[in-house]
Amino acid sequence: MDSSVVAAVAGLIGLLLGLSGLLVLRGTPRRRADASEIAEPGLTDGAADVLSVIGQAYVVVDGVDGVVRASPAAYAFGLVRGYVVVQEDLLRMIRTVRATGVTGECRLEIGPGGNQPGTTVLDMRVAILGDEYVLLLAEDQTEIVRAQSVRSDFVANVSHELKTPVGAIRLLSEAIDDAADDPEAIRHFTKSLHKESARLSALVQDIMELSRLQGTDVVAAGQPVDLDRVVGEAIDRNRLTAESREIKIVAGGRINAQAFGDVDLLTTALRNLIDNAIRYSPSGTRVGIGLRERDGMIQISVTDQGPGISEEEQERIFERFYRVDAARSRQTGGTGLGLSIVKHVMQQHGGEVTVWSREGHGSTFTLSIPVMEDMDFPETLAESSSAHDDARIGATLIPEPNGERA
Repeated sequence: MDSSVVAAVAGLIGLLLGLSGLLVLRGTPRRRADASEIAEPGLTDGAADVLSVIGQAYVVVDGVDGVVRASPAAYAFGLVRGYVVVQEDLLRMIRTVRATGVTGECRLEIGPGGNQPGTTVLDMRVAILGDEYVLLLAEDQTEIVRAQSVRSDFVANVSHELKTPVGAIRLLSEAIDDAADDPEAIRHFTKSLHKESARLSALVQDIMELSRLQGTDVVAAGQPVDLDRVVGEAIDRNRLTAESREIKIVAGGRINAQAFGDVDLLTTALRNLIDNAIRYSPSGTRVGIGLRERDGMIQISVTDQGPGISEEEQERIFERFYRVDAARSRQTGGTGLGLSIVKHVMQQHGGEVTVWSREGHGSTFTLSIPVMEDMDFPETLAESSSAHDDARIGATLIPEPNGERA
């Protein structure tokens, strides 16, 4: 064959090979892009819409445990950081569910654990989502667990507290029966029986008060309350107890504003504070009640001249059944529920109760309640509180921020 023809054929073959190679190289990135889209598919619009309205914290992870999508609540709970699930227990469950295809459930505690403050309790449900993903759903059970714990503790405490007066009443009744021929012993046992029955009655009353408080919706059932009138009613309810202990109740200050709430609950809270002050004050002293308005809050203080409360115990005195001096509480007839009731009443009204105390210098408890805005103070209500005006004195007995009493 002519050499020129051979060269032309070889050149043509080379050109064809070059063109085919170029076409292959141009097609490779496109195939790679197509492959990556298939390997990492996104959630369908329908699945994303369902997750957005599910009402629970959720996390969606892919086949290598990377976070594809997570709700803001999942980040807030500390389940996810960036694109990573940070809870090792959840990662193990995810892998188990992916391997078995069986939906898993568990309870997860994040934080200190147990019933410690700051612990978040979540009920987790992990399930396969389609062919590619695993879905985690988290339901916040923190408040439910806390309420169950409080209820269990309350039942246990009530059972313990009821045993003492009930057992004492039973023993005293047996003693009276055995001393039928001894009038002096009968009088002694009868006096003790009366004291224990009164204690039992007070305990039952406080338990009923707590139950009623927990079932009251102040927002729905509240009304404008004249706190001058509340103070007068609370003083009247404690007057006989104070007179029997030779303790004088004095009040100072006046509030020309109203609060919104339940008048009976507020009266009960203030009555409990005055009752505590009387019980822990020496005979011949006085209990001061002061009223003032400051920074949109109405403040009512109750000051006694008792032994005072240490700083360590001030943080616990609002717990149910906690007593600073258990022996003295039994002597005075305290139930350990009075301050707990006060705290719950204030929480119901959007306020708070605080304490200032120094050992050997008495204590001052202060109720702070928001002022009811845009409400004219009725003259009739102001006049209705005049019944206890004679008991008032000019100075308000509320401790200043520096710890000294005015």
